Amino acid sequence: MILIDADVLGRQRTGDETYVANLLRELPRVAADLSFAAVTRRPELVPEGVEPVELPARLQETRMAVSLPRLLRKLRPELVHFQYALPLGWRGRSVVTIHDLSFEEAGTPMGAIERTVFRTVVPRAARRADHVLTVSERTKQDVVARYRLAPAKVTVTPNGVDPAFAPGGEHGGYVLFVGAVHSRKNPLAALDAAHAVGLPLVVAGPEKDRELAAELRRGGAELRGYVTKEQLAELYRGAAALVLPSRFEGFGLPVLEAMASRVPVISTTGGALPEAVGDAGLLVRPGSVVELAEAMKRLMGDAALRDSFVAKGLERVKEHSWSRTAQQTLDLYEKAAARR
Repeated sequence: MILIDADVLGRQRTGDETYVANLLRELPRVAADLSFAAVTRRPELVPEGVEPVELPARLQETRMAVSLPRLLRKLRPELVHFQYALPLGWRGRSVVTIHDLSFEEAGTPMGAIERTVFRTVVPRAARRADHVLTVSERTKQDVVARYRLAPAKVTVTPNGVDPAFAPGGEHGGYVLFVGAVHSRKNPLAALDAAHAVGLPLVVAGPEKDRELAAELRRGGAELRGYVTKEQLAELYRGAAALVLPSRFEGFGLPVLEAMASRVPVISTTGGALPEAVGDAGLLVRPGSVVELAEAMKRLMGDAALRDSFVAKGLERVKEHSWSRTAQQTLDLYEKAAARR
């Protein structure tokens, strides 16, 4: 049995939750001869084909140090797959996914205690695991350099695009920002870009910074908070453009979701965003409000440019499927098992 930590399910953890949910859906399809289980506090969210293992948790620290190690001793899985951290005392085969090292960067929205925990447990997990997965080449480079790992120990398995994100509807009513509301995502710059072309800004994502959220509302933005996948798909289909002015991203999943929905993209060169965007959108320097506004004016004033980016985006998303990610992940499970 391969055990996957699915504690993020139902916890509004945006990209991390999307990653786990789609892997759980696709892994049984690419490896019908293997047995998969998911340990989670929300067993009803585990897709068919994966055995749900319920594990309630009040404190994440207690879960990783006590209840989860106890469960692993009982289940004795052949391999475990975790996000960022490994449970205390685990000595079996393991794979860990590190989505990004934003907690190591200045300006992280994490509190001091949470940041200290991540800065302690993530490097330990990276060194202890049999193999490390990242979702972008940029994050692989960061992990290898900061934690002094052999490059061969780290493999990039890019995120895919959920089939829920597809063309349809009438575009053009608003500019869309997708992501948690905090300073690293720089939603105020998205608001300025929307104002530059006379369109309202719609924000889809949890409000991590209440003061920033209040400032966005004062500027006329409509904040939807955390939305379901189906609601997000509808928001994409009605948008004139996606603006993602983040200062740093480990991947940038909204970029691909927008492209799959026939929505042109403006983003920045922060972190792994150039990997996600490629030549299918406009990129500006992180923090440059003027460049972002000018890019927005250029995009909205040139129908041929928008059509070009839409066409390139639709081709680009063909390279990113969760089925492919699942197959690549399965290959790494086999590689990790072969190490011992």
